[in-house]
Amino acid sequence: MKGWPVELSHGDVGVRPLKRSDAGAWARLRRADVAWLAPWEATLPPGGGSAPMSYRAMIGAQRRRARQGKAMPFAVTWKGEMVGQVTVNGIAWASARWGSIGYWISRRHAGHGITPVAVALVADHLLDTVGLHRVEISVRPENSASLRVVEKLGLDEVGLAREYLHIDGAWRDHRIFQALADDRPGRLLARVTGTDDAREPVT
Repeated sequence: MKGWPVELSHGDVGVRPLKRSDAGAWARLRRADVAWLAPWEATLPPGGGSAPMSYRAMIGAQRRRARQGKAMPFAVTWKGEMVGQVTVNGIAWASARWGSIGYWISRRHAGHGITPVAVALVADHLLDTVGLHRVEISVRPENSASLRVVEKLGLDEVGLAREYLHIDGAWRDHRIFQALADDRPGRLLARVTGTDDAREPVT
């Protein structure tokens, strides 16, 4: 897939492909923030399949989907330390050319402007380099922290999708936001930082 793998950065914030060697850091972050993350975590509905995958199984599946051009699993870093994750899922080509972005960050690093920069880096890369026409972010109406991210990005709200995803044990409504390649007055990074100097060494 064009534009993958890739490392992107702005200042102290970076995104890079999630690696098998991130397992320890990923597990520590998740254990420390179980209560912080649980209300926004995807869950399986009754009869929806097997138990949640281990990190090894999850990263293996994500890497396979990335090779197929269907996903991009990124680690979010702050001064080189993994502090969260941005994942692009559901990448569709042909006449659609769109993808969905999801993200989480450790509670200790939340509220410091890291997530908006990380998401902007990924979204701009998808729209400018990968060749997608549209990126989507879905947010539960109750998730004020995540709503602040899309507000800083200046995304357009499409509407409310009822019972859109199974989250924290039930079907939950989500507000849907989007950015289109053709109607951005500027790159999303510039909206959240005031500058547009992302570094993009393709690896």
